[in-house]
Amino acid sequence: MSIESVLDVLSAVSLLVGAGFALIAAIGVVRLPDLPSRMHAATKPQVIGLGFVVLGLGLRLREPSVLGLLALVVILQMATSVVSSHMVGRASFRAGQVREDLLVVDELSESSHDWEKGRGAP
Repeated sequence: MSIESVLDVLSAVSLLVGAGFALIAAIGVVRLPDLPSRMHAATKPQVIGLGFVVLGLGLRLREPSVLGLLALVVILQMATSVVSSHMVGRASFRAGQVREDLLVVDELSESSHDWEKGRGAP
């Protein structure tokens, strides 16, 4: 068995695992009951799944120029996923779409009295 065939098998396994994580993330977004749980399902398994898919692509393509681009894709996805999830969660809390009976810790309620004040441009 040559090294190319071993890398191809590892690539196929990595692509399947990444697709499985993406499927789990999609099912979680549809089936989970509240917004924080859905946000968790949309960000964590999706980023891990993307990492496995990119790993599979890297193992299959085996070109240094492509590997750098794939690494950049994963790094940018990790950075933007965290920020977008945070902003969506904060906006939905302010809009009253989060069930407070399901929260274990509520760190935003103390600052809710400041929301009536004007903040920046309209």
